Amino acid sequence: MNDTSEPNTTAVRLTDIGKRFPGVIANDQVNVTVRRATVHALVGENGAGKSTLMKILYGVQKPDSGTIEVDGRQVSFSSPSDAIAAGIGMVFQHFMLADNLTVLENVVLGAEKLHGSGDRARDRIHELARSYGFDLDPDRLVEDLGVGDRQRVEILKVLYRGAHTIILDEPTAVLVPQEVEELFDNLRGLKAEGVTVIFISHKLDEVLAIADDVTVIRRGRTVTTVDPKHTTARQLAELMVGSELPSPSTESSTVTDVVELSVHDLSLADPLGGRDLLTDVSFDIHRGEVVGIAGVEGNGQAELVEAIMGMRKGTGTVGLSGEDISGWSTARRREAGIGYIPEDRQRHGLLLDAPLWENRMLGHQTREPNRKGPFIDRGGARSDTERIVAAYDVRTPSIDTTARALSGGNQQKLIVGREMSGDPVVLIASHPTRGVDVGAQAAIWDYIKTARREGLAVLLISADLDELIGLSDTIHVMLRGRLVGTVDPQTVTPQQLGSAMTGAEVPA
Repeated sequence: MNDTSEPNTTAVRLTDIGKRFPGVIANDQVNVTVRRATVHALVGENGAGKSTLMKILYGVQKPDSGTIEVDGRQVSFSSPSDAIAAGIGMVFQHFMLADNLTVLENVVLGAEKLHGSGDRARDRIHELARSYGFDLDPDRLVEDLGVGDRQRVEILKVLYRGAHTIILDEPTAVLVPQEVEELFDNLRGLKAEGVTVIFISHKLDEVLAIADDVTVIRRGRTVTTVDPKHTTARQLAELMVGSELPSPSTESSTVTDVVELSVHDLSLADPLGGRDLLTDVSFDIHRGEVVGIAGVEGNGQAELVEAIMGMRKGTGTVGLSGEDISGWSTARRREAGIGYIPEDRQRHGLLLDAPLWENRMLGHQTREPNRKGPFIDRGGARSDTERIVAAYDVRTPSIDTTARALSGGNQQKLIVGREMSGDPVVLIASHPTRGVDVGAQAAIWDYIKTARREGLAVLLISADLDELIGLSDTIHVMLRGRLVGTVDPQTVTPQQLGSAMTGAEVPA
């Protein structure tokens, strides 16, 4: 094997990589060279081809053309197993861990032949954790771990299998600032031990803080590779999308005295008999107001949204425009004017195998332009889908393309366009810009700000603290299913908000 510890040696070289899908050129002669023992960031718009390129490197897909070299050897992968055998590991944005198993059991699952599943495995995990600065107890249940530690378990899994090049897909999407810093410390430890990291992210300030090299991909082609020490976030954004880096700032207040959404003493029991998922949650959202909910994932935000939408039955009351809707079905709440951008777009926002025009109707099939009298208006739905695709820059060959064929960011833009097109009086937005590029992010922020000025009441749940602070008129902090404090977005910093989310004192 070649020496893999020197930063001037090449860990991975992708040359003239091409990949086509029906109606789409995902990669068009892409070239990327990754130096050993560095953090190499890959940035680009949604649909630019980043994920396809990394799936090719990880053996999930085969390229139509081009070559892959790993540690100086040309390789051809038919599966992730081939990539793992060559020292390539990948940590996906959505963790793939079994909550009811321990750290050790998750790490060794499927790799028992390496070190068994007993003391030898435990010793190896301790050795890896110590080497790379991971403070993890092998015998702790994963369900008891925070988001940052779960991510470390995922990284430990690929290191345990012998990876010396790790692909991280949007690794900071669900982390608070303190956890981001801890992750970056871990990445520096990996570099020091000769491990190479390929870092996919839309957060350009974080890219500039951690990366040694940054490759920009636009519409399936390599634009350039730059030195982050001599590059600004604005320059990177312009290379990606041809525009300046957006800001979520909402300028002046548009809050009125009219309450559009009221939640009073909302509680939700755990169906498994554990601690209540929600306890006495109360707040109001006025016309023209954005209320943000800040919290580490898993502290009740998802359950709060589902209770407001009628997907879970709790106690307490939910009011819409002065009317108690606590007993209403989800469909009736939607028809009354609640727009909904779900946290998990693939499970709750789309029919993945249906065409885009059918997805335009989802949740709005009883209203124009999707319905004419008692019948579905196919022509109206198709025409309005064309409008949404153009207005929200949804990259697709056709409105007859299935939702599954779109990149995650383009799926999100379709959902946002659909929900904003329903003339809602209240919009519940769960992570509305997660996984989208700076151009799409700016567009979504602008649509929310415009709708706010026109009187929309918005409940915003986001792991992006800059987004929460920039868009919100007020922010409630949620911890273990309770609202534990309220902060002013005009004065709170991301660091203060992040501390409050982890149980520290809420700033006054």
